[in-house]
Amino acid sequence: MKIDNRSPRINHVSWGRLEVEGEAEPYKDAQLFPGGSREWNWRETGTGHVPGIQIADVQELLDHGAKVVVLSRGMKKCLKVPAKTLNFLKEKQIETHVLPTAEAVKLYNRLAETSPVGGLFHTTC
Repeated sequence: MKIDNRSPRINHVSWGRLEVEGEAEPYKDAQLFPGGSREWNWRETGTGHVPGIQIADVQELLDHGAKVVVLSRGMKKCLKVPAKTLNFLKEKQIETHVLPTAEAVKLYNRLAETSPVGGLFHTTC
């Protein structure tokens, strides 16, 4: 859902649930970016706890104009972030933060006040 070109705020996070500004239904896993958000379907890119977040996942955030990226590893840090994904972001000179989900949400909301931020949020394990 479009809410102008700023990054939408996260209103609530708990196990298996992410409530995002401008969305009627909560997400389980979500991609947020300048101008909106959508369900994060791991099957689209081959993401799984292992091998982890794929380059294609973060590329979509950049395609929507994200200049800063927040990657959540899940509530219990089970989701991996492979070196190839981090190296891809580094080569693009994208400021990147990798945190457990609750901390990632707090940082994302803070960054969203002033920056075109994108984030990948996994709300379970």
